[in-house]
Amino acid sequence: MKTAANKSGRVRFGKDCLIDEGVILGYRSGRKGLTGILVIGAGAHLRSGTVIYQSSIIGNHLETGHNVVIREQNHIGNNFAIWNNSTVDYGCKIGNNVKIHSNCYIAQFTVLEDDVFLAPGTSIANDLHPGCDFSKKCLRGPTIKKGAQIGVGCTLLPYVTIGEGALIGAGSVVTKDIPAHSVAYGNPARVAGSAFDLTCRFEFTDKPYREATKAKRRK
Repeated sequence: MKTAANKSGRVRFGKDCLIDEGVILGYRSGRKGLTGILVIGAGAHLRSGTVIYQSSIIGNHLETGHNVVIREQNHIGNNFAIWNNSTVDYGCKIGNNVKIHSNCYIAQFTVLEDDVFLAPGTSIANDLHPGCDFSKKCLRGPTIKKGAQIGVGCTLLPYVTIGEGALIGAGSVVTKDIPAHSVAYGNPARVAGSAFDLTCRFEFTDKPYREATKAKRRK
């Protein structure tokens, strides 16, 4: 746990953290005016090649794969797992129990609520008009609501909202809002049904999202 960043006072982390050689914590941002420290909670496991910038606050039990980058000014909850070669750009809000798989890019100002899962190769955009002189003023990533799951190789465009418990099929391009508990896929992604109606093709269970169905009925 001896890194140059720790010695500089730009990092504070909790007890029982496992930090590999080759991890850089508190990396200075190239953006002007940032002075905040990096805060990481207890029980983190950070694998080699991880780089986490200054001025982010991350909860307990962070786990990173190799070659992960987490930029500045992110607010991240507990039990965040992010796997190899994925990047969280600056200014994001990420809840508890979020999992981001390998080779994902999370653009600035994205919101991931609790229990969200992003499969490998998910790409998130935040710029409606790339190259416009004013584009920086309206950057905003999508909002992915609690428990939504994004399939392999999906692209999510700026400003869209993916509803609670929604399922996005592999390779989809999401260009507009997706209602809660929907199944959507395609380019552009279109709603094809309800997660509550899905069945298990291998017959391990009759309804894979049975608990979600029960939760909806309790409301």
